[in-house]
Amino acid sequence: MGNLPSILTPDFGLLFWMLVSFLVVFLLLAKFGFPAIVKAVEERKNFIDESLKKAHEANEKLAGIQVESEKILREAREKQAQIIKEAMATRDGIIQDARDKAQLEGRGLLEEAKKQIEAEKEVALRDIRAQVAELSVQIAEKVIRRELQHDAEQEKFIERMLEEVK
Repeated sequence: MGNLPSILTPDFGLLFWMLVSFLVVFLLLAKFGFPAIVKAVEERKNFIDESLKKAHEANEKLAGIQVESEKILREAREKQAQIIKEAMATRDGIIQDARDKAQLEGRGLLEEAKKQIEAEKEVALRDIRAQVAELSVQIAEKVIRRELQHDAEQEKFIERMLEEVK
């Protein structure tokens, strides 16, 4: 064992100074290094925890927003269906009103046409009666002229007429 290098067989002085330097470095690290490292790790841990908390809150808000957007979308669809239903009812009402008005106007026009036809019929009948009366008078006049060409015939006719009037 005498030939071994001195690093493998340290003597007591080297061990002492190594121990002293280790303790000095350890104390310096314990006093200044470890608290800074622990503080940095704690800050990182707090930052990560805060980030996770914020991410969780953001997920909850997102879920709430999704629920709210679905609710708004559902309400919009219901409103749309209601508006369409009201529009269809209004359309049907307008169509029915137009039909009723058209039927009423049609009946009015039909009644007016019937009255006009009746009035024209009356005018035509009066006109025909007047023409028939005029023709009858003309025919009677011609017949009477023919029959009453002589004075004796005229006297007989006048006497007959007087008897009929009495």
